[in-house]
Parts: sequence; structure tokens; C-alpha cells
Amino acid sequence: MSQLLIVSASSFAVAVVAMVITAVVARRQDRVCVVDVTWGIGLTVISVVCAALVAGSGGGWLPWAMAALVAVWGCRLSWHIWRRSRGHGEDPRYAELLAPHTPTDDRSAWFAAAVRKVFLIQGVALWFVSWPVQAAAVGSVEWVSLVWIGVAVWAVGFVFETVGDAQLAAYKQDPDRGPVLDRGLWAWTRHPNYFGDAAVWWGLWLAGAAATGWLPALVTLPAPIAMSYFLAYATGARPLEQTMMKRPGYPEYAARTSMFFPLPPRR
Repeated sequence: MSQLLIVSASSFAVAVVAMVITAVVARRQDRVCVVDVTWGIGLTVISVVCAALVAGSGGGWLPWAMAALVAVWGCRLSWHIWRRSRGHGEDPRYAELLAPHTPTDDRSAWFAAAVRKVFLIQGVALWFVSWPVQAAAVGSVEWVSLVWIGVAVWAVGFVFETVGDAQLAAYKQDPDRGPVLDRGLWAWTRHPNYFGDAAVWWGLWLAGAAATGWLPALVTLPAPIAMSYFLAYATGARPLEQTMMKRPGYPEYAARTSMFFPLPPRR
């Protein structure tokens, strides 16, 4: 129990430090969307810290395996988001969330709203979502088969996320592109990158928490559920849909394509 408290407290401390640094950067750049870059890096640091804390006490191979999976996913995601958003302004989702405050009208009020509505909430969410990683650090593997199943689910999610992002980047570079990307993975789901993100964390839950016993699996189950909710409804797909529905051709695309979970396109 003491080891669990140390791991959990350390993970929370990493989340706090990550959000403080992000808030400072956001204030300097006058845009809150830099927090999206923090997610992958923050969870990577948490996973490495968890593995390092138990390394000297016979933590086994699972914490480092989890750290490797999180690092591959998190570093790629943060790099992709940073490269995509570099030189751009605020994300419309965050601008709407913080309205009527803007950094040009009242910088202090805007930053106070950002701390209250974004950084505090996402800092807690960062720690909360990392529960399966924390469970893997303090537990021992009971069902090795679940580790491999989890890795397989993680791999499916990682492929959806990376391939979806690559297809979107290629679409944006195509001078003959149509009004809507409806090819490849985007023909099966309107948000393959968000679905991939969710699948990655369900895979990590299976490999890191469920594989260590039914109690850790049950206690940490809210973490992948919350991650899926964030990606599908709270800050991911659903808010983006409100903007995308205004684009020509998107309502017709939405009528034939699943919003989140991949399904064969409807006629």
C-alpha cells in the first residue's frame, strides 16, 4: 500500500508540474491549445517515473513494458500535434470554451479562465487516466495472456491513429482534394485518430491493470472509460463536429460514416 501511495503521489506531482509549465507557455503564446502537446509527454514522463520508482524493489518487466508503449504513443502524438499547430492561433474548441475572455481583450481574465477551465481539469485528468500505468507499477502479472491481448489492442489503436493522421496530412497537401476526406480509414470512421487514441488506452488498461488481477482492473476501469468519453464527446470528436458540420459536403459524409467506432460506410 505504501508503494502505491508513493507511485500515485509521484504521478500526481508530475501532472501538476506538467500543467504549471504548460500554463506558463500558454500565457506567453496567448493560446491554450499547447496543452494538447502536454498530454503525450506528460503521460510518458508519468509512466517512466512509475517504472523507475519500483525498479529497485523487484518491480519486474511490466512497468517498463508499459513505459515503452506509452512513450512510443505519447512522443509521436506530442510531436505530431506540435508540428501541426506550430505557427497557428488558438484552437476553436478552446476559444469557445474560454469565451467571452480573449487574451487581446483582458489577458488576466482570459488566463484565470484558462487555469480554471483547462489546466486544473486536464491536470487531474492526466493523473486519473494514468491509473492503469500506476497499477502496472505496483502489481504483478497474473494473466500474461491479457498482456498480449492488451498489446494487440494498443497496436490496433496506434495504427488507426498514425495512419489516420498520415492520410489527413496527405489529403491537405493534395491540390485536387475534394471538400471532405472520405477515403481510407476516414471512410469507416470520421475520427480514426480519436478512436485510435481510445483503443491505445483500452489496450494499456488490459496489459497494465487487468493483467495484474481483477481488483486492479475494476478499480482502474474508470480511466479508459473517461479517456474514451473525453475523446468522443468532451474535448474531442463531438466539439469538432460542431465546426465541421458547417463545411460543404460534411453533413452528407456524416450521414454515411460512423462518428467514432469504425463501421462499414452506409449507402
